[in-house]
Amino acid sequence: MTSGISILIVDDEVQMRRLLRTTLENDGYKITVAENGSDAIRLSESNRFDLVILDLGLPDVDGREVLKKIRSWARYPILILSARSDEQDIISALDAGANDYLTKPFRGGELIARVRTALRIFNSTSQKESKFTFGTIAVDLDAHTISKNNDPVKLTPTEFSLLALFIRNEGKVLTHNYILQQVWGPKFEGESQYTRVYVGQLRKKLEDDSNNPVFFLTESGIGYRFSDELGQS
Repeated sequence: MTSGISILIVDDEVQMRRLLRTTLENDGYKITVAENGSDAIRLSESNRFDLVILDLGLPDVDGREVLKKIRSWARYPILILSARSDEQDIISALDAGANDYLTKPFRGGELIARVRTALRIFNSTSQKESKFTFGTIAVDLDAHTISKNNDPVKLTPTEFSLLALFIRNEGKVLTHNYILQQVWGPKFEGESQYTRVYVGQLRKKLEDDSNNPVFFLTESGIGYRFSDELGQS
């Protein structure tokens, strides 16, 4: 399953690079390592990777600058793995183009799960389709129709736009400001109450238990993540 999948690890700590290499190679991935930002940029320019695991605390170039540089030409997933756990650091990295953010220390199983999810989403042809299912819910983005347990569900235009944004970014953490810019426009940046209210409405209409959501997940202090794992066969 993972044969031929190439991952670039960017971290300045020798022990961390060894741990990451061992963990990922044991799962079948082909690993390349870089110990600083300059090497990471050079390697990503001259090689075709399937995913990058990037530390923010690099000795020569700040990891966020490396992220922006790589993201300027690469569409493949970039997973931040950093000791920085401040919400603003996480939000800044996600807004700069990171697909996910995992803080150190981490569990090997969780890292593998995040890597697999990022790769699955990136390689999924469903991004080009208009029909999606998750749980008992069916959505046709082109026809603007939604059903749950085969019964029609009515969404407002804004609710539908928000749902479409979540579906198109399944598995990716979306910050409050990103959602606001995409659904309401740049003038609404900082108005996070809009996202809270409308996500709450989607949960009431689509979740079996809006108080214990399984699809529209909260990333505390950051934003939301849409997961359709229950819809996977």
